[in-house]
Amino acid sequence: MKMTKSFILLISFSLAGVFTIYAQGIYAPAAGEPGSTAIHKDSSILVSWATNCVVERGYINITDTTVTFTQSGITSNYAFLGHDTLALGYPETNMACVSLGDGGSAILEFNAPIINGDGFDFAVFENGFKGMIPPYLYFLELAFVEVSSDGEHFVRFPSASDTQTETQVAGFEQLDPTYIHNLAGKYIADYGTPFDLEDLKDSANLDINNITHVKIIDVVGIINSEFTTYDSQGNMVNDPWPTAFASGGFDLSAVGVINSSQNNIDNNNFSDEITIWPNPVSAGGIININTSNNTEISNINFKIIDLQGNTVINKNVNHTLISIPQNIKAGLYFIFTTNSEGKIFTSKLVIK
Repeated sequence: MKMTKSFILLISFSLAGVFTIYAQGIYAPAAGEPGSTAIHKDSSILVSWATNCVVERGYINITDTTVTFTQSGITSNYAFLGHDTLALGYPETNMACVSLGDGGSAILEFNAPIINGDGFDFAVFENGFKGMIPPYLYFLELAFVEVSSDGEHFVRFPSASDTQTETQVAGFEQLDPTYIHNLAGKYIADYGTPFDLEDLKDSANLDINNITHVKIIDVVGIINSEFTTYDSQGNMVNDPWPTAFASGGFDLSAVGVINSSQNNIDNNNFSDEITIWPNPVSAGGIININTSNNTEISNINFKIIDLQGNTVINKNVNHTLISIPQNIKAGLYFIFTTNSEGKIFTSKLVIK
């Protein structure tokens, strides 16, 4: 429930002895500050991660769709950083993400439905960062969050953006998290923005104890335009814009589950049963697939995918040792492994 708007005046002295006054909003503060709701990616309350993701990219500049950007030999008028699979599993690094572009979206699925348990039920991770220049706030790219219990009917979480709307927040300007509520991207990299399904308990066509899909939608962030988006109170959402490059728009790193329908055990994900080492590994080296109970590996499909979505390795294996190609480039890759029972293992692999 949204509180009546109020402001806390934070007064500090500058070195010159002059008062500097900062207005702070009413919502939870940045990660690490007292009262923050940010959830670290290593928190023990996270029990599983998304296992499927389909992204629909947005333009890098929705007001002029002829604008293009070139990077690594790719030229496009759509955001194109990262492959869909980089939003799966644990958010290992800040660059392991998929950029949505202006108004782009991602729909994620899970091996077990999310339920309305005690407190927050899942968290969305982005790769924002703290500003390096005064007023030392935060570079945050925001997104609306919707959920569905059938993959067709989606319900949006009520949100609030109290950031001023007199002037456009420029492409690399900063935001104050205390003006933001229930918008993904409120927190910096490694910290998820949590969502509570109790907020949607009265929604039609939604079973909050059987959430099968989570949808993330870039807010665009432009004000005073036909493309302006609004929070639940009718306020324009103002965030960094334009971001006319490959990584434009919301950068989705991961969605972590807090309350699962399978008693906090994702029985279709065997990431707790299998480990891959060494990681990082050198090109031309060998990685070892190790089972937690030392059982024999049998009929496992093993894939390594690069950041552009190209499959580097795709083979069925019946042994524990996998050779890494000698000519593979150093960088971050995504491992996707499925056993004969359809159980899934996902992980990031660093080639050095």
